Amino acid sequence: MISKIGASVISYFSSVPYVLGYIGRIMQSSINFIKKVKAAKKVLIMQLLFTFIEALPIVVVFSAALGSALYIFGYTFLLSIGQGSLIYSLLTLIVMRELGPLVVAFIVTARSATAIATELGGMVTSHQIESFVSCGIDPIDYLVVPRFLGVTFSVFFLNLYFSFCGLFGPALISQFVNSVASFGYLSNLLKSISLVTLMTSVIKSLVFGMIISITSTYYGFNVERASTEVPVAGIQAVSKSFVGIIIADVVIIVLSSL
Repeated sequence: MISKIGASVISYFSSVPYVLGYIGRIMQSSINFIKKVKAAKKVLIMQLLFTFIEALPIVVVFSAALGSALYIFGYTFLLSIGQGSLIYSLLTLIVMRELGPLVVAFIVTARSATAIATELGGMVTSHQIESFVSCGIDPIDYLVVPRFLGVTFSVFFLNLYFSFCGLFGPALISQFVNSVASFGYLSNLLKSISLVTLMTSVIKSLVFGMIISITSTYYGFNVERASTEVPVAGIQAVSKSFVGIIIADVVIIVLSSL
């Protein structure tokens, strides 16, 4: 029993140098991406279309509904204890700093991580990756980097839309719920947004996007020969992305509170 546990631990950590090298290779190629051929840029555009544009309606509706619900119930509760002015700090803390990046990352993971991993896994089993290499095309430059940049930028921009709709959407709802309370809503809301909250939200969105893209492409390339490994790669990409996002979220929260 102990020997099996030790073997599994050794096997797990033996892949760490490879993963770090894989991440470093992606970062290096991302810096030089602007010099790549037009074909790779088309892959980036398609990834932005699928991950950002197609997910935008879901994010907008969800964020507006969430922000409005928080405002309606939160303001009623805080007003009952004489702290109605805290609703603005509560909205910025929950919508912009905490739930915004996390919910967007979960939505992108559910939509894109499986698609990327299964797509790349299918290319491995059909020997398309070997064809790229034989033609002198680097799979990292052509396949991974556009998806890495596309997913990372998509999470970043989706988080901006989530924060905007989640914070300013309740301004319309407040007109119907309590027109008196809506007076000065925007000015009070803008005063409650601190630089730390804004930077934390931006950092989270970028880190979460990197985790999703790196994890999904890594497990997509990990497929070996059998086509039955492709759906397994998709499941691993989603589950490991969720774990990585949660761990990164906790680390960023702790660092931002120091």
